[in-house]
Amino acid sequence: MKKISDVKLILGDFLPYRLATVSNRISRSIADGYEEKFQLNLSEWRVMAVLGGEPDLSAGQVADRTAMDKVAVSRAVKKLLDTKRITRSFSPEDKRRSVLRLSKSGEDIYAQVVPIALGYEEKILENFTPDEQQQLNMLLDKLRDIQVHT
Repeated sequence: MKKISDVKLILGDFLPYRLATVSNRISRSIADGYEEKFQLNLSEWRVMAVLGGEPDLSAGQVADRTAMDKVAVSRAVKKLLDTKRITRSFSPEDKRRSVLRLSKSGEDIYAQVVPIALGYEEKILENFTPDEQQQLNMLLDKLRDIQVHT
């Protein structure tokens, strides 16, 4: 039987760690482009980005689409409601279910941040050939769909 001292994890070579650090670096650099100007943190932007493309979602649905922790989504939603960047109403089908959508000021901010985000994406992708971009998209889709059970 192996002792713990015989088992080593080289963190820099560990795929989940590498994916997380790349994602965090890219997200952080994009956030630097809008955080100060709009007083908007990364979690708040992710909520707004989802609602900008798909309004009338519950906080739980936002959490599912962003793969964010429900507590982080809840905090972001609270701040966005307090700053009147999103609105909350009730679903016509189920009065117990609240739905979120961008307010007018949220839509204005969204319209200004989207070009910043897309510009960063363009700068990242210009480092890859069209074939590499296609392969990257395919690999990311494949990683997204993997179900790992321990």
